[in-house]
Amino acid sequence: MIYKNSIDGISSDMLNGFFDGWPNPPSPETHLKMLKNSSSVVIAFDEQENKVVGFITAISDGILSAYIPFLEVLPAYQSKGIGNALVKRMLEELKDIYMIDLCCDDDLVPYYEKLGMFRANGMLFRNYERQSGAVNE
Repeated sequence: MIYKNSIDGISSDMLNGFFDGWPNPPSPETHLKMLKNSSSVVIAFDEQENKVVGFITAISDGILSAYIPFLEVLPAYQSKGIGNALVKRMLEELKDIYMIDLCCDDDLVPYYEKLGMFRANGMLFRNYERQSGAVNE
């Protein structure tokens, strides 16, 4: 497994299978745009299969705050330490930032606590009509 802090050389055809279980997932093309527009990205790349098998993104002001909106590992690659490696690499990349926040479902809280994060309250708004990221015409 190779971990990269860049999407150089990554194409949309290397991004199939993510957003498992989403009713209206982003297309691989939209996924690639999301990666390109993130402040920071770390990907896990399987050279033998020539595909991205995991990724984490952050958006940040580069000074005080960063938010981690996505951590995903393809189902076939889960429970192999890839997610942990992605989080650790992203936290290292953001080490000079004061606050690094993410939101997760309750069942994932123990996972992130093991990586040094702590529970906090938050408020959310979801526009599920835009879940795929596709532009409404």
